[in-house]
Amino acid sequence: MISSNGAGEAATAPTEPSAPIKIAVFASGNGSNFQALAESVRDGKINATLELVVCDKPSAYVLERARSFQVETYVFSPKEYPSREAYEAEIVAKLQAAGIDLIVMAGYMRLVTNVLVEPYYGRMINVHPALLPAFTGIKGVEQALEYGAKITGATVHFVDGGMDTGPIIAQKAVEIQDRDTLETLSARIQQAEYDLLPTVVGWFADGRVALNGRKVTINN
Repeated sequence: MISSNGAGEAATAPTEPSAPIKIAVFASGNGSNFQALAESVRDGKINATLELVVCDKPSAYVLERARSFQVETYVFSPKEYPSREAYEAEIVAKLQAAGIDLIVMAGYMRLVTNVLVEPYYGRMINVHPALLPAFTGIKGVEQALEYGAKITGATVHFVDGGMDTGPIIAQKAVEIQDRDTLETLSARIQQAEYDLLPTVVGWFADGRVALNGRKVTINN
């Protein structure tokens, strides 16, 4: 876990591992990355507890996954609020009440505002299906395939409020094969995400991640 002095200004040395960190996962869909993370926590591979799943789609399958792991869920409908800031203020209150140390965005399909970024900058990460800074946005896999790239992959990065623009923590490469379709390439990138995301969350739990400007270091 790292502390922060506001968006873009976090700079600290990692802390010593202590009590399990408390995690909230934000997701909008199937929740397979949540599943990979929850299994790692359950199996004792990460010194953490999953406290909350935040979801903007009441029918999302991630909610079933959360219930199977007995993780509390918070579901909201954005159209019921006058602005993103309004529902994010409600979410922040929920996170603070739960004592959340780390937010993991895993398929959460909404940009966030400073209402959420400012109190959690340096403690909020996202997994993206491309090697950033290339191929940002919701069609990262499709873009890489259509562009003719030879290598793509998965990235875990800090969230800064932009479209996949935060400092990069870790990446895992995936080779694009000549016979790849969107489905086959997506499946291999997902496997890379399932490996990468729990690894990075484990680094946070062990106090190994340090952020200084855009530079992220992983300490032994």
